[in-house]
Amino acid sequence: MGNKVTIGLIQAKNEVHGDEPVHVHKEKAIEKHVSMMREAAAKGAQIICLQEIFYGPYFCAEQSTKWYEAAEEIPDGPTVRQFQELAKELGTVLILPIYERVGIGTYYNTAAVIDADGSYLGKYRKQHIPHVGVGEKGCGFWEKYYFKPGNLGYPVFETAFAKIGVYICYDRHFPEGARLLGLNGAEIIFNPSATVAGLSEYLWKLEQPAHAVANGYYVAAINRVGVEEPWAMGEFYGQSYLVDPRGQFVAIGSRDRDEVIIGEMDRNLIHQVRDTWQFYRDRRPETYEDMVKLLP
Repeated sequence: MGNKVTIGLIQAKNEVHGDEPVHVHKEKAIEKHVSMMREAAAKGAQIICLQEIFYGPYFCAEQSTKWYEAAEEIPDGPTVRQFQELAKELGTVLILPIYERVGIGTYYNTAAVIDADGSYLGKYRKQHIPHVGVGEKGCGFWEKYYFKPGNLGYPVFETAFAKIGVYICYDRHFPEGARLLGLNGAEIIFNPSATVAGLSEYLWKLEQPAHAVANGYYVAAINRVGVEEPWAMGEFYGQSYLVDPRGQFVAIGSRDRDEVIIGEMDRNLIHQVRDTWQFYRDRRPETYEDMVKLLP
């Protein structure tokens, strides 16, 4: 592995109306993201991450069995297979966030990790599942209707270019998993998201830089853009970014445009920061027993 790694983050608007069939959403979104992936690779990206459940709208704004049709098996579903071929063609590592089906009627919010040779390395399942109503239309983040909480822990994947971890959207509010990803060896964490303006926007540029500093790694945060109809639950405000272990922004996207954000991570900086701030050395895990109890 080289010390410098080029990261590509893709933020995009879903332009298909929510009343359209699921297959239309998937076809249009996949076509758009393939084009943007090619652009990212042409700009030198070695690791590319897409936004949360990239191949359609943020359908959790409503509760409808229609959207179960979007789920696929991982890694045996058609979308993972298609992007394995694309990753191999482009020579890029790919974090592919999709809706996972297991057996009959079991669903997870998942990201598959594909190496630069097209091989499937594994997956992360979103651990923290929100269920919150927002707005006057009765729409919200109704994720418990669609997803079981993740059950695969906090894996780290050794790719051709870096050791990576994944933390999906709402996970970012919980420092415990962010720390475990670092303890498991991650050099960079990818957080594909779907988050709208309002209550938590001020945290977007606060929490994840704090995770980066506390754990001495890079964090890549990806958010979609635009307003999705018919729900119009709020504006997805983009501003996807890469932040370094000092909490400094390396690259950041616009608020409202489809965009490929390119930034560089430097493995040497990780070593420098960890040699300066010995947070892992000075941990006191023997004092943290209450953290794993159901308190209060």
